[in-house]
Amino acid sequence: MLLFLLSTGIFIFRGSLLRHIADKRITRLEQRYGLDISYNKLHMKGLNTISIDGLNVVPQKRDTLLSFQSLNIRIGLWKLLWGDIKIKEVRLDGLSLNFIKKDSTANYDFLFLPSSEVTASNESNISTDYTRRINTTLNLLFGLLPGNGELTHLTITERKDRNFVSFRIPRFVIDDYHFQSEITVLEDSLNQQWNTEGEFNPSERRLHATLHAPQLAVPYIHRRFGAEVQFDSLTCNFSQEKTNNGLTCLVGQSEVRGLQVYHKRLSPETINLDRGQLDFHVNVSPQAVELDSSSLVRFNALTFHPYLKAERIGKSTDKKEWHFIASVRKPWFPSEELFGSLPKGLFENLEGLGTTGQLAYHFLLDVDFSQLDSLKFESELKEKDFRILHYGKTNLGKMSDEFIYTAYENGQPVYTFPVGPSWENFTPLDSISPLLQMSVMQSEDGAFFYHRGFLPDAMREALIHDLEVRKFARGGSTISMQLVKNVFLNRNKNIARKLEEALIVWLIETEHLTPKARMYEVYLNIAEWGPMVYGIHEAASFYFNKRPSQLSLEESIFLASIVPKPKHFKNSFTADGRLQESQEGYFRLIAERLAKKEVITDAQAAQVNINNVVLKGVAKSSFVSESWQ
Repeated sequence: MLLFLLSTGIFIFRGSLLRHIADKRITRLEQRYGLDISYNKLHMKGLNTISIDGLNVVPQKRDTLLSFQSLNIRIGLWKLLWGDIKIKEVRLDGLSLNFIKKDSTANYDFLFLPSSEVTASNESNISTDYTRRINTTLNLLFGLLPGNGELTHLTITERKDRNFVSFRIPRFVIDDYHFQSEITVLEDSLNQQWNTEGEFNPSERRLHATLHAPQLAVPYIHRRFGAEVQFDSLTCNFSQEKTNNGLTCLVGQSEVRGLQVYHKRLSPETINLDRGQLDFHVNVSPQAVELDSSSLVRFNALTFHPYLKAERIGKSTDKKEWHFIASVRKPWFPSEELFGSLPKGLFENLEGLGTTGQLAYHFLLDVDFSQLDSLKFESELKEKDFRILHYGKTNLGKMSDEFIYTAYENGQPVYTFPVGPSWENFTPLDSISPLLQMSVMQSEDGAFFYHRGFLPDAMREALIHDLEVRKFARGGSTISMQLVKNVFLNRNKNIARKLEEALIVWLIETEHLTPKARMYEVYLNIAEWGPMVYGIHEAASFYFNKRPSQLSLEESIFLASIVPKPKHFKNSFTADGRLQESQEGYFRLIAERLAKKEVITDAQAAQVNINNVVLKGVAKSSFVSESWQ
């Protein structure tokens, strides 16, 4: 009898009870985030349907963020009483969601403010518990997704000053956990029609979705990043799994077809990827997120198993540092899987390259930001019975013979000349002072004649330094890498250049396409030694009125010192034409290296004097200081 009376009371006063709970929650939200939340009508239909008419959410002194005309939600009433939100059906009409930013003021700023009800210590603990965060997100996702519903006249808009992106959905239908919709996308003057469909299963924690359109252009990317991204279809499906060891696992697959990407920092041409696929197995623990090595990446015809892990380590919450691990180990596979899968537009010089044989690749990067000196870096591409059958767009062996070289500055050609006997300034290697040859080599790449294009230890040290100073300050480049950059890639100053550079260096060095001595001869004849000063012949004349064979020890070391920054040679001198005292340490270092190589004696190394560097000719006259007279 008591239960009957209680149930009857709840039924009779359900509307008042609902409004009381809603108004209390609304008041808390308004006070916490500075919002004005209002509705025209809130009531219950039957025992399990909540009906809201005319809801508006307006941040104080901002544009309206959210509004809709009507919303009917059928829920699991008894689950709701126990705090478990389970939405069974949704009917929504006239939703308008607007993210508006004017100058530096946005109507969604409050979303990024910390909650005043969470203490700093608790907030830190929660933010680093990735298992809790992912489970909370997925619980909300699968709890709010209804098995049936219809959403009509939806508009989602992002606007910044005069630019905007708007998604208009006339009708989004969910029928027995299957959904589909057409989406109109407006961006400034761009108009697109997208289609999406999929299905989900809350009890099995599974979701599948596909988005497609003829050459779908991703909005906002161009305005925000200056990039253009298009694709034909994007598919993603995943399921959540729980393990006995407390991990949360996400297992699934994502695939993109007909991908086209353009950004001047990536490549001067549009990058085309026919098919990209990731079969992923992600493990989430309280302190780490891991992409298991059972995951598979498909890149056109190339497949490999990556491993990634990002972990916060440390005893104190506010002193935790990141520890990143990335590795790839791909055993022997046909070389054409790699060279035939390179995206068009990303590796211009390798387009059309034909190869045969087998390759194997190993990569490891292990970075502990709490102790950067422990950084591990390994990268090795092995070959077996490998041969180049034919070159593609570019003759990678062209440096073996005379070829035309063009120097570029800021993407514009500034100087073109043949690298060979037909050029009057060309200097054969045996006509260049051994002191200059060894000085440059000991400064830039002392092991040039012994390595195969790469020095992993040098790259590791450069990476450690770059991470310490938080910028790209060192490159760890060998002479082979500098040569390839200048001969094959001088115009393409972008991220993709480093990848193409590494592959071309590997091909030239592995296949011995150009002898080492000739490579060094080319390097010394095309290197920039000052403003519009190219090649050692011009350099020796510009600075000292000498031929390359006549250069002294100090003059050779000086020329080696300016190779990294050839346009700033004046910075090495004082106003009266003497080398800066700060140069003395460098001179001593190179001299000691030359002595160890027995190019000079220990006595000659000890007598090195920066005052023996006396500029003559054009270099001297380029200084405007009258004290040089």
